[in-house]
Amino acid sequence: MAAQIEGMVERRGSGLWLTHLFMIVGVLIIFFPIWLAFVASTVTQPEIVSPPMPIWPGGEFWNNYSKALVSGVNVPVATMLLNSLIMAVGIAVGKIIISLLSAFAIVYFRFPGRNLFFWMIFLTLMLPVEVRIVPTFEVVAGFGMLNSYTGLIFPLIASATATFLFRQFFMTIPDELAEAARVDGSRPMRFFIDIVVPMSRTNIAALFVILFIYGWNQYLWPLLITTDPEMNTIVMGIKQMFPSGDDIADWPVIMATSILAMIPPIIVVISMQKLFISGLVDSEK
Repeated sequence: MAAQIEGMVERRGSGLWLTHLFMIVGVLIIFFPIWLAFVASTVTQPEIVSPPMPIWPGGEFWNNYSKALVSGVNVPVATMLLNSLIMAVGIAVGKIIISLLSAFAIVYFRFPGRNLFFWMIFLTLMLPVEVRIVPTFEVVAGFGMLNSYTGLIFPLIASATATFLFRQFFMTIPDELAEAARVDGSRPMRFFIDIVVPMSRTNIAALFVILFIYGWNQYLWPLLITTDPEMNTIVMGIKQMFPSGDDIADWPVIMATSILAMIPPIIVVISMQKLFISGLVDSEK
């Protein structure tokens, strides 16, 4: 018996080391391209185009990053970061507010056809932006919202996925809470603000992280409705920095821009990590 226990401990120990080894290798594989991009953002153009490429940071960090933030290529990177930040936050907050209200109405209000409305909302998952982009562009252009933050945000703030997730969560809230609030004379919106929204805090945080990254990575929609370089997003800016024809790419500035574009999503994920994980895996409501 003791020998069996000892063998199990040994196998567990070797398995633990093997698991950590695979994890470290995976992290290195994922991190290495990011490291190369960071190194390329700290060296000069001749050092990049002349093989072999350096694998350790150079001394041009401040020069390259200040050039990217202030000058960029077509527009300063700082402007594109601000545009992307406004767009991502607007999309995330807008989706969450609309989804909370629609899910609350579907779950707690009794009206004819509420299930039909829910499934109509859910079926819009089959109509992503890429499918409905032409009619959406016509509507946005007709309202004069080209080259504006409203045009970037409003067409993307409806979310069937968030509505579905909030509906499923609201259905787990005990009916006794709603009944107690009704007995105390609480109006529906007071019950929504004081009870439902605080209980949805972790779900809201998890969805905010996902939707922020979704909005931050948008490329096709901003490309279609923005013609003013001052309204370019950071993803558009990186694409436009790449050379065409006989142009010469300013690789240090491009790599610095790529590193800067990673920072806001990383900050959001790290700052909301605990709530994000709780919102995805916590089953105790």
